[in-house]
Amino acid sequence: MKVFVIGATGRVGQDLIADLVDAGHTVTAGVHTPAKFKQTDIATAVSLDLTADPATMAATLKGNDAVYFVAGSRGKSLLQVEEFGAIKSMQAAEQAGIKRYVMLSSLFATQPERWAGIPSLDSLADYNVAKFVADNWLIRNTQLDYTILQPGSLTEDEATGKVALGVDDGGRNPIPDVAAVLAAVLDQSNTFGQVITMHSGNTEIAAAVNDWTAAR
Repeated sequence: MKVFVIGATGRVGQDLIADLVDAGHTVTAGVHTPAKFKQTDIATAVSLDLTADPATMAATLKGNDAVYFVAGSRGKSLLQVEEFGAIKSMQAAEQAGIKRYVMLSSLFATQPERWAGIPSLDSLADYNVAKFVADNWLIRNTQLDYTILQPGSLTEDEATGKVALGVDDGGRNPIPDVAAVLAAVLDQSNTFGQVITMHSGNTEIAAAVNDWTAAR
């Protein structure tokens, strides 16, 4: 598949691109500053401005089979990036005729009643609100074949290759494991139209993704 990754220079984005290429996909990296993109040996970098209008973004996305949104402003521009930037990328994907859309979100982003009960989320109120709006727009206002992945705390730990999906509690997520789950759901139709919570666990990633619907 031809895959467009928005947020390709971030921690998750870099690992995701490597995983997608290893799986045989062709990747275009949408980045604010292409000169800063380091994975030029495996992917093509193009300029993508999340403050642009959807039609401008659509012209950049056109020709791809799937879009990933893994961009983050690290709290600097939550409305322009995590919220409205994400929404415009969904609109752009639809305008470009792309059906598959995978969103990296945050644990329980669509369940605000849960935030106060998870210490790692309690300090991220504004980020959670931005993700709540973006996730709900994707669910309610698009016809995209979406998957929303909602991991708990991201860590710099080494990959374990094992996860728990559909979790009901907080937990840690090595970044390489999050990227691996994102890559694994791409062509798994059982994950379409699904919101998937996750943290580290005891099930191999491929098996966890393959069995997702049954596990529900």
